[in-house]
Amino acid sequence: MEIQKKIIIIGAGFAGLRLAQDLENTDFDVLLIDKNNYHQFQPLMYQVATARLEPSSISFPLRKVFQHSKNVRIRIADVLSVDTSNKVLKTSIADFDYDHLVIAFGCTTNYFGNAEIEKFAYPMKSVPEAIQLRNEILQTFEDALIATPEEFQALMNFVVVGGGPTGVELAGALAEMKKNILPKDYPDKDFSKLTIYLLEGSPNVLNPMSVDSQKMARKYLEELGVIVKTSTIVNHYDGKNVSLLNGEIIKSTNVIWAAGIIGNTLEGIPLESVTRGSRFIVNRFNKIENLENVYALGDIAFMTTPKYPNGHPQVASVAIEQAKILAKNFKLGKKNRALIEYEYHDKGAMATVGKRKAVVDLPKFSFQGRLAWFTWMFVHLMLILSVKNKLSIFVTWMFSYFSNDSTLRVMLKPSSKIEK
Repeated sequence: MEIQKKIIIIGAGFAGLRLAQDLENTDFDVLLIDKNNYHQFQPLMYQVATARLEPSSISFPLRKVFQHSKNVRIRIADVLSVDTSNKVLKTSIADFDYDHLVIAFGCTTNYFGNAEIEKFAYPMKSVPEAIQLRNEILQTFEDALIATPEEFQALMNFVVVGGGPTGVELAGALAEMKKNILPKDYPDKDFSKLTIYLLEGSPNVLNPMSVDSQKMARKYLEELGVIVKTSTIVNHYDGKNVSLLNGEIIKSTNVIWAAGIIGNTLEGIPLESVTRGSRFIVNRFNKIENLENVYALGDIAFMTTPKYPNGHPQVASVAIEQAKILAKNFKLGKKNRALIEYEYHDKGAMATVGKRKAVVDLPKFSFQGRLAWFTWMFVHLMLILSVKNKLSIFVTWMFSYFSNDSTLRVMLKPSSKIEK
């Protein structure tokens, strides 16, 4: 009887989850390791932060996903290091040996080495961070009711740093909250002074998208009352004052950092295999350079091709496609057949700014407005894992569409431990 090859997958994001699913009920022994017991759908994280969706709507328990699998095992652990010579992965719960190791643990928030910003600004790269941000946003409105005139404006200035899809979508959601929700929730308080800033270091928001989409996204944001400042760099934040490189200062207690990502690191991966952004250099088969039987997928992988000499965009579609090809190659390799080189076929990009306001770029053309908004909703619903969650999100969105409201403004804060 042939011995099963052991494949360890680190990370249950889009790439890691897809790879495990494509290897499910095959003759590989698959171990999926993540620090959380769920897959999180990052594109809708901002809707959790702005109380539009519940965390459970975008979180999928891994053991539920693989309930009927005969060969995929789940372990919840922190990955510590890898010994590539002896093919051993060290984690917080045990050491695991492998035949193939696949690193798909993605990226984390990039503060560009600024410890002060890291200390005081709010990130939004995980469900717990989105819940924390939601708590802070809702608590800010409560604090505003009792704030002194000096404190009030700092509370009312929300600063979103980073004009990519996350920043644009979050700024739009906050603007709609100001317009539709706060007057109903707080009839005794005037929130007209609530000001949302979107700061972007490059000349345009949604920098990788088409010029038409960039212009229209900015127009939509400004129509919603967002102050958009491009070619603007934050160089300091002390928890109360945002200092810009041009000398301007914005008083704010709410700074949300969506300005970039940097790869997570793993001890044992040689430095010569790592490039800018802490990404692992891989070949066309997603194998990490200078290593045997170690692969990287998704955001953490840096692959150059003639079409993409500077690496691929760090988006879900790349991660999913790379995982599909690697799964096929594992199966082909077992049969000693030729492997498939990865080639990205651009499916386009999209972002939503608010109700009936979105931008979509397809490979040959782009469009904006109501149709783009419905397209954005449809694509994201299709990417959601379970039918139950698809229905839950759809019903929530429809309720919000017709009522301009949501019922999810609940602060979920940990209580102090109850002594027995």
